[in-house]
Amino acid sequence: MATVLTGVGVFGSTSAAVAADEGSACGAVYSAATAYPGGAVVSHHGRNWQAKWWTQAVTPGATSVWQDAGACVGGESDFVVTEEQFAQIFPRRDPFFTYEGLIDAVNAYPAFANTGTPTMRAQEVAAFFAHADFESVGLRYVKEINEANYWIKCDLTQPYGCPAGQSAYYGRGPIMFSWNFNYKAAGDALGIDLLNDPWLVEEDPSIAWQTALWYWNTQNGPGVMTSHQAMVSGAGFGQTINSLNGSLECDGGNPASVQSRVDRYLRITSVLGVFAGSGLTC
Repeated sequence: MATVLTGVGVFGSTSAAVAADEGSACGAVYSAATAYPGGAVVSHHGRNWQAKWWTQAVTPGATSVWQDAGACVGGESDFVVTEEQFAQIFPRRDPFFTYEGLIDAVNAYPAFANTGTPTMRAQEVAAFFAHADFESVGLRYVKEINEANYWIKCDLTQPYGCPAGQSAYYGRGPIMFSWNFNYKAAGDALGIDLLNDPWLVEEDPSIAWQTALWYWNTQNGPGVMTSHQAMVSGAGFGQTINSLNGSLECDGGNPASVQSRVDRYLRITSVLGVFAGSGLTC
């Protein structure tokens, strides 16, 4: 069943917004099969996009042919996971983690769950959700529980230090985003000053999802590829574990944690009705 969106503000979008009237009605949902003339307006992931020239089979946000015309209301979500499925996957989530915030955040990384076949797209979002389920205990926790460890996440060897305070860079959001160097790098990429105001990640749902998507789409971590690359190249779910935690879990580091992540991935792919694929462990 299609989900009606209610328009959410974007923070740090990588596209230059125009006509940023959040009360604008959503255009028809984008279709790769349709040829659009210049000036045509479509909606995609809860935002309107205007074609600068004739185009077909080019996803809004992927190239400069589409100009971001701002969040819209009254449209249907064309995201691979519906709001109903999201609620089924995370039935006990904290109200902070909204579906609307997720849809708003994916505009920062339009290739996420939007690359390859429908199966590949569903597998990628299932993998992302599996790690969010593991790290934040089903999205039940917005921030790290153990406050005694907050101070550890400040690397004072970085030239910019920890201007928000030594204990300000604890884990937050779907994958418990942490460390001052990650806040600095993600903030720079997203156009948000997270180094000086890391609390934004626990105050704004869109920013929380954006930081998780930043890591997923751009960082190898201790692995050999980004998690996005792992899922769209066919390397499989196991390589996303490697990109997140490397030898702490993989290669016998913590087989119980690996299996817990795999089990969550299998459950979520079942909810989405998609084949889990190969390469499940690392």
